[in-house]
Amino acid sequence: MDRTYVDETNRRVITEFRAGGPVEGMHRERLVLLTTTGRRSGRAHTVPMMFHRDGDRVLVIASAAGALRHPHWYLNLAADPAVTVELPDESYAGVAETLGGEDRERTWAMLKQTYPFFADHEAKVEREIPVVLLRRAE
Repeated sequence: MDRTYVDETNRRVITEFRAGGPVEGMHRERLVLLTTTGRRSGRAHTVPMMFHRDGDRVLVIASAAGALRHPHWYLNLAADPAVTVELPDESYAGVAETLGGEDRERTWAMLKQTYPFFADHEAKVEREIPVVLLRRAE
């Protein structure tokens, strides 16, 4: 996909989301704006993405639609887990934590059942697709 198109779409989605109204072509109630710190640049980078509420947990999935490599936002938070989370109903300073072990396996199975396209993404790659918890900073 053309990088310019992706950047322009992300800018539009971020602007529409922050304005508080509908987000063209997206389900606002499933969108989160995640701001990470660039691992090389040290600058703030905000990306819109789908999130899932699992009880009181807010989860994002680094599938990148089945791309061979982890998305840049995931590499950024792996280097520095301090993030800003903007949900439809609240914003907070957060800490990103990649799920592991039994929690990751159980949660990943639930996500694939809830959103079958994640199974399609998984089938395209050899990497383990990270599931990330966005918890409040203390």
